[in-house]
Amino acid sequence: LVNALQQGRTAHAYCFSGIRGVGKTTIARLLAKGLNCRSFEGPTATPCGTCESCVEIMEGRSLDVFERDAASDRGIHEMKELLEIARYAPSRDRYKVMILDEAHMLTPEASNALLKLLEEPPAYIVFALATTAPNKILPTILSRCQHYQLSRISQREIQDHLAKMAAEEGIAISADGLALVATAADGSL
Repeated sequence: LVNALQQGRTAHAYCFSGIRGVGKTTIARLLAKGLNCRSFEGPTATPCGTCESCVEIMEGRSLDVFERDAASDRGIHEMKELLEIARYAPSRDRYKVMILDEAHMLTPEASNALLKLLEEPPAYIVFALATTAPNKILPTILSRCQHYQLSRISQREIQDHLAKMAAEEGIAISADGLALVATAADGSL
């Protein structure tokens, strides 16, 4: 993804898969920031995090980044709404980014509607599908996506991150306590 952003050669659809808590939706949001950061003239692998676009994406209120939970908004009517939104160019940013969390939960009708849009996407649309079950997504949809399978985070990385967070928050926790929490996390952060 970093290379694609640096070279301005991004795909129109991505699928991020892995267990709960490994960062699928977070990566989709970071991709949206990289595509739309206003501090650069084009896509960047290092979005500033402070421009209007980056702040709005982080806060979930960007007019050009649409995040839908396909577990609850999974039907054809919700997909038709997304298709209608896709007909119009971005209001301010370079790209409209459509993030579909739990994309494997779409109904067959909604999946077929999504497939139609993926077959002939407007140049300004980027899709980011996040799923814990990529095998439940239509193969024809997956074939139109760059698929990234995210793996579990190591126990050491989880412990180190938790220790850093505890220090920043002024919370005292023993190494044994950190190890216990990291073990219980089972590869998720």
